Formats: sequence, structure tokens, C-alpha cells
Amino acid sequence: MISREPTLEHLATARSLLLEPFGLDESTLQRALAAIATHRVDDADLYFQTTRSEGWSLEEGIVKSGSFSIDQGVGVRAIAGEKTAFAYSDDISEASLMDAAATVRTIAAAGQNRRVKVARAPSVARSRRLYGGIDPIGTLDSTQKVALLEKVERLARARDPRVKQVMAGLAAEHDVVLVARADGTLAADVRPLVRLSVTVIAEQMHDGKVRREVGTAGGGGRFGLGYFHDAIIEGYVRDAVDAALTNLESRPAPAGEMSVVLGPGWPGVLLHEAVGHGLEGDFNRKGSSAFSGRIGQRVAAKGVTVLDDGTIPDRRGSLNVDDEGQPTQRNVLIEDGILRGYIQDAMNARLMGVKPTGNGRRESYAAVPMPRMTNTYMLAGDRSPDEIVASLKRGLYAVNFGGGQVDITSGKFVFSASEAFWVENGKIQYPVKGATLIGNGPDALTRVSMIGNDLKLDTGVGTCGKEGQSVPVGVGQPTLRIDRLTVGGTA
Repeated sequence: MISREPTLEHLATARSLLLEPFGLDESTLQRALAAIATHRVDDADLYFQTTRSEGWSLEEGIVKSGSFSIDQGVGVRAIAGEKTAFAYSDDISEASLMDAAATVRTIAAAGQNRRVKVARAPSVARSRRLYGGIDPIGTLDSTQKVALLEKVERLARARDPRVKQVMAGLAAEHDVVLVARADGTLAADVRPLVRLSVTVIAEQMHDGKVRREVGTAGGGGRFGLGYFHDAIIEGYVRDAVDAALTNLESRPAPAGEMSVVLGPGWPGVLLHEAVGHGLEGDFNRKGSSAFSGRIGQRVAAKGVTVLDDGTIPDRRGSLNVDDEGQPTQRNVLIEDGILRGYIQDAMNARLMGVKPTGNGRRESYAAVPMPRMTNTYMLAGDRSPDEIVASLKRGLYAVNFGGGQVDITSGKFVFSASEAFWVENGKIQYPVKGATLIGNGPDALTRVSMIGNDLKLDTGVGTCGKEGQSVPVGVGQPTLRIDRLTVGGTA
């Protein structure tokens, strides 16, 4: 079988789904962009998208719901200075496209900065193949999808009699985008995405009362549903059940200032929230980030190197091109503790006099792009995980996290640990519940005292929210020791 170069293959797929069925071609796109350019603009683009999504969920031993949806449309944007004019339509047609272009031109001419919905129904960007262009929805039939979820239920209940409830969800998405820019750039991408989630509730008697605890696990990425073979499913079930059973034995968490060890993988979500958002270009251009104006300065302890990398094959946060048609990159943000750069989209890069970094992302055709993370992680060090845990005299070992939030301007964060242990004299004593980590992102980076040799990326579950838009992302880190963090507990 002869395969085409990925750039041409992606463009052919996008044309066949987003242009040809609606009587459009490249000349139509050029006319729309030319119409916008009749008023002075610094940049303009057209973003076509069609997304097919499917979801299945299991609860109480049966598949209770299944859903399927198709969403498609086009977003039209013009930028003049710091002002953005944006219009979108869920009707892909020449008339709607030209109406959107006229609306954007009018907004841009008036110097306004707002977003509206249109009521009516030449150089090719370099691309690559970080993931297959398959439609994951069709990689298993309906019977196989139901059987997969039923297997999760069976395995979880068989693992321990204390498991009383099992919930599982299976999702698949096929996303095709086409970007046409005012500078003549034409780019396309075909993006598969799947995810399997597992939640269990375990019960046991405790002091004469029934105690219930929850455990969760799951993963996915940019591939087909065949990825979820027996070993993967068994691993998710094991992790979810073990987390619930561990929490059944947990005690109230101690509170106070102490050293904290963070486990590898998903705990990198703290890095994502407390540091990653503060390195996004829009916050730094406006001077509202705790990292603003600090390029070239030490912002972290020696040994701390943080990357945002959208080029890792098959990862949930990876993209062949971003939502502005720029190829994604491996961006070094912090190198050995020194701040090297920010995450940029096209507009903020232009205004800051730097190059885009391939981080212009949007939730859909109905949203404007902005600087967003892809896969954000810290590189490994040279310490063994056991050595790091053994170094704690009295402190917390947090291996999994639930929710959290950060204030970009101050860098302050609050995170809740969903699975954590109390450590004394280098030995794990017992699991704890209700531990909350409180700190300041830039300050916490300077207090990293030990970095493990066990870098791990998360299993593929992350979704990042910013200004009402959600996009898939990845996180990761090795085991870390951070000194003098404030832990809010329940003891």
C-alpha cells in the first residue's frame, strides 16, 4: 500500500469533508479573506471544522446511555493590533462564509472587540503524522463497545467484595479541521481521540457505620478503541479499585507547613495549573502573570526543566498543527531553573515580537484561539523514588490529585489530594484523607529539593479549561520533593 505524504493526506480529507460537499474550494476561501482585508487588519483566518463524537456509559451493571453527535461550522477572525473581530456559523456555505467575512470586516472597521454568530444557515503548512488519521468511532462495533464496558464492571467486582458500585464511560471523537490564513497558509489536520474512564465505590463497616470511598482511573489518546486491550483495562480497574480501598483505610490528614513528595505522572497537573498557565503568552503580554518580564531569570531550583511539547506521538495533548495552522513544537519553558520562554499563539507572539510556538488552540470553530498548553511536563532528575520518600522525616506523599485552582496574577494555588500517605522517618505510615496543598507556583518551584529519575506522563485523561473553553491536554513529571509547602488537613 502506498501512503501519501501526511500534509497532502490531511488536506485531501479536509477538502472532501469541509469544502467539496458545500461547493467550496480554495478560491472561495481567498475571496473571503480578501473581503476582510479591505479594511486594515494585521491578521485574518478561516477555521473550518467537522466533529463526530460518540459516548457510552455503564452504571449498575448495564449500559444506560449512548450518544452520537455531529457538529460542523466555520469561524472567521480578523485581528487589528490587540483587537479581535470574530464571527462563526454552523452553516458551511459560500453565502454564510461571505456573510461572516462581511460581519468581521464591519466589526474590525468599527474598532470593536466582540464575538457574534452569523445567523445564516496557497502555501500549504508543513504537517506530520503524530497519530493515525483513523476514525476511532468505527474501530469497534456497538456490541464490542458494550462488551468492553461490561468487562470493566466484571473485573472491578471480582477484584474485591467491598466494591459495591462501578461506573465506566467510553468516548470516541473524529475531528477534522482546515485553516486558511491571510498570509496564504493552508493547513489541515485529522484528529482521532478516545478515552475510557473507570469509577468505583467501595464500602466497609467502620466504627459501626458504613464507610464509602471512591477511586477513579482511566486513559486514552489519539488512536483507535483497540488500544483498550485486556492488559490496559485490567490496569485501569486495578488502579481505581486500589485507590478506593486505600481511602477506606485513610485517616484525617495532618495540617501545617511540611515537606511534600509528589508522585510521578498525573500529579503533574499541579505543575500545569500552578506554573503552566502562568507561562501562557497572553497573561505575560498583559503583565498579569507572576512570571511577566522574567525571561532569563531564575524562577526555579537548579535541575528543574519544564517543557510544553505538542509533538509526542499519540498523546492526548498532541497536534500535528495547532488551530492556527502552525506546526506544534517542543518548547523549553524553564531550563535548569531559568525561564526561557512563554507559550505563544500568533497574535500574542506578534505583539511581543517573538515567534509563535504552535500553541494557538480553540475549543471549536465557534471560539477564538488563544495560547494554550499541549503536553506539559518536567524532565527527570537522578534520584530514585524510594530515596526521595525515605528522605522525609515527617511529611506528605501525594500520589493522586482531584481538583485545584490557581490565581494567575499571584501564582497562588490550592489542590486537593485524592490519594496520599503520611510519612514519618522515611516510612509510609498510613493513607490520609482531606489533604489540601496550598502554595505559590513560582515560589514552590524554588523549593524543589529532589527530582526523581522516573519521569511519567499521565495516562491520557486531562482536559484544561480557560476562559470557558476546554481542550484536551497532557501532563507529567517525575517524583518530586518540595520543601515547606502548606498542607491543609482535617486532623
